[in-house]
Amino acid sequence: MFQKPSPSIALENEDDVNGAQMGAGGPDEVETVVGPSVNVEGDFASEGNIIVKGSVSGSVHTSRHLSVETGAKIMANVRAGGARIAGEVRGNIKVKEDLELMATARVVGDIEAKVLKIDAGALLFGKVAMPGLSNTDNKSTARSRGNLSKKGDNPILELAE
Repeated sequence: MFQKPSPSIALENEDDVNGAQMGAGGPDEVETVVGPSVNVEGDFASEGNIIVKGSVSGSVHTSRHLSVETGAKIMANVRAGGARIAGEVRGNIKVKEDLELMATARVVGDIEAKVLKIDAGALLFGKVAMPGLSNTDNKSTARSRGNLSKKGDNPILELAE
């Protein structure tokens, strides 16, 4: 009635999960997959790579890579080593290294990342901070464009619409 899958089928499925969806230069293996029919509520933490295809509300934290697939929804603050967003995130995103917003990404919240790549079509409503830029560089660059306002001690860069 049931047959054991052949090794080639098992390897093909493993390849789909381990790397193909993590993006270029992504991690070697996936530890956690939140499937499309799964809804996670609460604090979700992992030391390994995470792929989200379903929905998560609460908070998400991984020291490695997070991939939010097309159709996935995260209603939570996110912290990760690196991330690729193709779905929807409503919450702040803090990434130590690279953050990539794919064309289908919808983000409502503030972003902090060392490197940020935004594909054409992605939507972002929030502030962006890139810690690699020193405060002096930030002030001189913004003033040269005439778009710097000052609220308190922190300069705010206002983007033209």
